[in-house]
Amino acid sequence: MSARFYADVALVPGTSLTLPEQTARHVQVLRLQPGERITLFNGRGDEEGEFDATVERMGRSDVDVVVGAWTVTAREAVRAIHLVVAMPANDRMDWLIEKATELGAASIQPVMSERSVLRLKPDRADKKVAHWRGIAIAASEQCGRNRLPLVHEVVTLANWFKQAAAQPAAAGCRLLLSLREGTRPLGEAVAPGHALVFLSGPEGGLSPAEEAAAMACGFSPVTLGARVLRAETAPLAVLAVLANRD
Repeated sequence: MSARFYADVALVPGTSLTLPEQTARHVQVLRLQPGERITLFNGRGDEEGEFDATVERMGRSDVDVVVGAWTVTAREAVRAIHLVVAMPANDRMDWLIEKATELGAASIQPVMSERSVLRLKPDRADKKVAHWRGIAIAASEQCGRNRLPLVHEVVTLANWFKQAAAQPAAAGCRLLLSLREGTRPLGEAVAPGHALVFLSGPEGGLSPAEEAAAMACGFSPVTLGARVLRAETAPLAVLAVLANRD
Protein backbone atom coordinates (compact mmCIF):
# COMPACT_ATOMS: atom_id res chain seq x y z
CA MET A 1 0.00 0.00 0.00
CA SER A 2 1.47 3.36 -1.03
CA ALA A 3 1.75 6.27 1.38
CA ARG A 4 -1.58 8.11 1.77
CA PHE A 5 -2.00 11.87 2.01
CA TYR A 6 -4.95 14.20 2.47
CA ALA A 7 -4.99 17.06 -0.04
CA ASP A 8 -7.66 19.72 0.38
CA VAL A 9 -7.82 20.55 -3.34
CA ALA A 10 -9.69 19.38 -6.42
CA LEU A 11 -8.17 16.18 -7.77
CA VAL A 12 -8.63 15.52 -11.49
CA PRO A 13 -7.21 12.36 -13.11
CA GLY A 14 -4.57 13.08 -15.75
CA THR A 15 -3.62 16.54 -14.49
CA SER A 16 -0.47 17.87 -12.84
CA LEU A 17 -0.85 19.42 -9.42
CA THR A 18 1.30 21.30 -6.91
CA LEU A 19 0.40 19.81 -3.56
CA PRO A 20 -0.82 22.05 -0.74
CA GLU A 21 2.00 23.14 1.56
CA GLN A 22 1.18 20.81 4.45
CA THR A 23 0.72 17.79 2.18
CA ALA A 24 3.98 18.58 0.37
CA ARG A 25 5.82 18.77 3.68
CA HIS A 26 4.63 15.28 4.61
CA VAL A 27 5.75 13.90 1.23
CA GLN A 28 9.18 15.48 1.71
CA VAL A 29 9.53 14.04 5.21
CA LEU A 30 9.27 10.57 3.67
CA ARG A 31 11.95 11.56 1.13
CA LEU A 32 9.89 10.30 -1.75
CA GLN A 33 11.46 10.68 -5.17
CA PRO A 34 10.11 11.49 -8.67
CA GLY A 35 8.45 8.44 -10.15
CA GLU A 36 7.28 7.06 -6.79
CA ARG A 37 3.57 6.46 -6.32
CA ILE A 38 1.36 7.82 -3.57
CA THR A 39 -2.34 7.85 -2.78
CA LEU A 40 -4.31 11.09 -2.39
CA PHE A 41 -7.80 11.75 -1.02
CA ASN A 42 -9.77 14.93 -0.44
CA GLY A 43 -13.03 13.71 1.11
CA ARG A 44 -15.12 15.42 -1.56
CA GLY A 45 -17.94 14.09 -3.69
CA ASP A 46 -20.89 11.85 -2.97
CA GLU A 47 -18.90 8.61 -3.20
CA GLU A 48 -15.91 7.52 -1.15
CA GLY A 49 -12.72 7.11 -3.09
CA GLU A 50 -9.04 7.85 -3.46
CA PHE A 51 -6.64 8.77 -6.26
CA ASP A 52 -3.43 7.17 -7.43
CA ALA A 53 -0.73 9.77 -8.01
CA THR A 54 2.92 9.86 -9.08
CA VAL A 55 5.53 12.27 -7.74
CA GLU A 56 6.65 14.40 -10.69
CA ARG A 57 9.00 16.94 -9.09
CA MET A 58 10.46 17.48 -5.63
CA GLY A 59 11.29 21.11 -4.96
CA ARG A 60 12.85 22.58 -1.84
CA SER A 61 9.47 23.52 -0.43
CA ASP A 62 6.95 22.24 -2.97
CA VAL A 63 6.01 18.97 -4.62
CA ASP A 64 4.35 18.38 -8.00
CA VAL A 65 2.41 15.20 -8.73
CA VAL A 66 0.49 13.75 -11.65
CA VAL A 67 -2.97 12.66 -10.51
CA GLY A 68 -3.91 9.17 -11.68
CA ALA A 69 -7.04 7.07 -11.59
CA TRP A 70 -9.78 7.48 -9.00
CA THR A 71 -10.88 4.31 -7.24
CA VAL A 72 -14.13 3.85 -5.35
CA THR A 73 -13.06 2.70 -1.88
CA ALA A 74 -15.66 2.38 0.87
CA ARG A 75 -14.18 2.33 4.36
CA GLU A 76 -16.66 4.42 6.32
CA ALA A 77 -18.72 2.93 9.14
CA VAL A 78 -22.15 1.60 8.25
CA ARG A 79 -23.73 3.80 10.93
CA ALA A 80 -22.94 7.52 11.29
CA ILE A 81 -22.03 8.12 14.93
CA HIS A 82 -21.68 11.71 16.12
CA LEU A 83 -19.86 12.20 19.43
CA VAL A 84 -20.57 15.04 21.83
CA VAL A 85 -17.80 14.86 24.41
CA ALA A 86 -17.00 16.96 27.44
CA MET A 87 -13.28 17.39 26.82
CA PRO A 88 -10.96 15.40 29.08
CA ALA A 89 -7.90 17.25 30.38
CA ASN A 90 -4.24 17.11 29.40
CA ASP A 91 -3.45 15.21 26.19
CA ARG A 92 -6.36 12.80 26.56
CA MET A 93 -8.50 14.75 24.09
CA ASP A 94 -5.75 14.35 21.48
CA TRP A 95 -5.84 10.60 22.05
CA LEU A 96 -9.64 10.55 21.89
CA ILE A 97 -9.69 12.42 18.56
CA GLU A 98 -7.11 10.08 17.05
CA LYS A 99 -8.82 6.87 18.13
CA ALA A 100 -12.34 8.11 17.37
CA THR A 101 -11.16 8.86 13.84
CA GLU A 102 -9.69 5.38 13.48
CA LEU A 103 -12.92 3.83 14.80
CA GLY A 104 -15.07 5.72 12.29
CA ALA A 105 -16.71 8.62 14.13
CA ALA A 106 -18.61 10.83 11.69
CA SER A 107 -18.13 13.97 13.79
CA ILE A 108 -16.81 15.10 17.16
CA GLN A 109 -18.29 18.01 19.10
CA PRO A 110 -16.05 19.15 21.98
CA VAL A 111 -18.02 20.78 24.80
CA MET A 112 -17.35 22.35 28.19
CA SER A 113 -19.71 21.13 30.90
CA GLU A 114 -20.24 22.14 34.52
CA ARG A 115 -17.64 19.68 35.82
CA SER A 116 -15.12 20.00 32.99
CA VAL A 117 -11.52 20.32 34.16
CA LEU A 118 -10.40 21.69 30.78
CA ARG A 119 -11.59 25.27 30.23
CA LEU A 120 -10.63 27.03 27.03
CA LYS A 121 -10.79 30.73 26.24
CA PRO A 122 -11.85 31.53 22.63
CA ASP A 123 -8.35 32.12 21.24
CA ARG A 124 -6.96 28.97 22.83
CA ALA A 125 -10.02 26.98 21.78
CA ASP A 126 -9.43 27.97 18.14
CA LYS A 127 -5.84 26.73 18.33
CA LYS A 128 -6.94 23.49 19.96
CA VAL A 129 -9.55 22.81 17.29
CA ALA A 130 -6.98 23.41 14.54
CA HIS A 131 -4.64 21.01 16.35
CA TRP A 132 -7.37 18.37 16.70
CA ARG A 133 -8.30 18.65 13.04
CA GLY A 134 -4.67 18.00 12.19
CA ILE A 135 -4.77 14.89 14.37
CA ALA A 136 -7.92 13.72 12.57
CA ILE A 137 -6.19 14.19 9.19
CA ALA A 138 -3.14 12.21 10.26
CA ALA A 139 -5.30 9.43 11.69
CA SER A 140 -7.37 9.26 8.50
CA GLU A 141 -4.22 9.01 6.38
CA GLN A 142 -2.95 6.18 8.56
CA CYS A 143 -6.14 4.13 8.91
CA GLY A 144 -7.38 4.37 5.34
CA ARG A 145 -10.41 6.64 5.75
CA ASN A 146 -11.23 8.79 2.75
CA ARG A 147 -13.57 11.10 4.64
CA LEU A 148 -12.42 13.21 7.55
CA PRO A 149 -14.54 13.32 10.69
CA LEU A 150 -15.85 16.82 11.27
CA VAL A 151 -14.30 18.34 14.41
CA HIS A 152 -16.59 21.17 15.50
CA GLU A 153 -15.75 24.38 17.30
CA VAL A 154 -15.73 24.21 21.10
CA VAL A 155 -18.98 25.32 22.75
CA THR A 156 -20.47 25.11 26.21
CA LEU A 157 -22.79 22.16 26.74
CA ALA A 158 -25.59 24.57 27.65
CA ASN A 159 -25.28 26.33 24.29
CA TRP A 160 -25.07 23.01 22.46
CA PHE A 161 -28.35 21.94 24.11
CA LYS A 162 -29.99 25.09 22.70
CA GLN A 163 -28.86 24.08 19.20
CA ALA A 164 -29.95 20.47 19.71
CA ALA A 165 -33.39 21.51 20.96
CA ALA A 166 -33.97 23.33 17.68
CA GLN A 167 -33.15 20.19 15.68
CA PRO A 168 -35.48 17.38 16.80
CA ALA A 169 -33.93 13.95 16.28
CA ALA A 170 -35.57 10.77 15.12
CA ALA A 171 -36.64 8.40 17.91
CA GLY A 172 -33.85 6.39 19.43
CA CYS A 173 -30.89 8.21 17.85
CA ARG A 174 -29.76 10.35 20.81
CA LEU A 175 -28.09 8.53 23.68
CA LEU A 176 -26.61 9.79 26.94
CA LEU A 177 -24.04 7.93 29.03
CA SER A 178 -25.47 7.83 32.54
CA LEU A 179 -24.80 6.10 35.86
CA ARG A 180 -28.37 6.53 37.13
CA GLU A 181 -30.34 3.51 38.30
CA GLY A 182 -32.54 1.73 35.77
CA THR A 183 -30.55 2.86 32.73
CA ARG A 184 -30.77 0.52 29.73
CA PRO A 185 -27.70 -1.18 28.28
CA LEU A 186 -26.38 0.39 25.09
CA GLY A 187 -27.26 -2.65 22.96
CA GLU A 188 -30.93 -2.47 23.93
CA ALA A 189 -31.24 1.23 23.15
CA VAL A 190 -29.77 1.31 19.64
CA ALA A 191 -32.07 0.77 16.68
CA PRO A 192 -30.49 -1.03 13.70
CA GLY A 193 -29.13 1.32 11.04
CA HIS A 194 -30.04 4.59 12.76
CA ALA A 195 -27.52 7.42 12.85
CA LEU A 196 -26.58 8.13 16.44
CA VAL A 197 -25.60 11.10 18.59
CA PHE A 198 -23.77 9.99 21.75
CA LEU A 199 -23.21 12.38 24.64
CA SER A 200 -20.68 11.65 27.39
CA GLY A 201 -19.42 13.73 30.28
CA PRO A 202 -16.03 14.80 31.65
CA GLU A 203 -13.96 13.17 34.41
CA GLY A 204 -16.64 13.90 37.03
CA GLY A 205 -19.56 13.03 34.79
CA LEU A 206 -22.45 15.26 33.82
CA SER A 207 -24.37 17.04 36.56
CA PRO A 208 -27.97 16.01 37.34
CA ALA A 209 -29.15 19.27 35.75
CA GLU A 210 -27.20 18.53 32.57
CA GLU A 211 -28.63 15.01 32.37
CA ALA A 212 -32.12 16.45 32.78
CA ALA A 213 -31.44 18.99 30.03
CA ALA A 214 -30.17 16.23 27.75
CA MET A 215 -33.31 14.14 28.26
CA ALA A 216 -35.41 17.21 27.57
CA CYS A 217 -33.62 17.32 24.18
CA GLY A 218 -34.59 13.73 23.42
CA PHE A 219 -31.59 11.85 24.82
CA SER A 220 -32.12 8.41 26.35
CA PRO A 221 -29.79 7.37 29.20
CA VAL A 222 -27.70 4.25 28.59
CA THR A 223 -25.02 2.30 30.41
CA LEU A 224 -21.89 0.57 29.13
CA GLY A 225 -21.80 -1.98 31.94
CA ALA A 226 -20.87 -2.35 35.59
CA ARG A 227 -17.45 -0.70 35.33
CA VAL A 228 -16.93 3.06 35.27
CA LEU A 229 -14.93 4.00 32.18
CA ARG A 230 -12.67 7.04 31.89
CA ALA A 231 -14.00 10.07 30.03
CA GLU A 232 -11.78 9.38 27.01
CA THR A 233 -12.57 5.64 26.98
CA ALA A 234 -16.38 5.61 27.02
CA PRO A 235 -16.98 7.22 23.57
CA LEU A 236 -14.42 4.89 22.02
CA ALA A 237 -16.11 1.87 23.58
CA VAL A 238 -19.38 2.91 21.95
CA LEU A 239 -17.73 3.26 18.56
CA ALA A 240 -16.04 -0.13 18.85
CA VAL A 241 -19.14 -1.97 20.08
CA LEU A 242 -21.42 -0.56 17.39
CA ALA A 243 -18.87 -0.99 14.60
CA ASN A 244 -18.61 -4.68 15.50
CA ARG A 245 -22.37 -5.01 15.80
CA ASP A 246 -23.11 -3.24 12.51
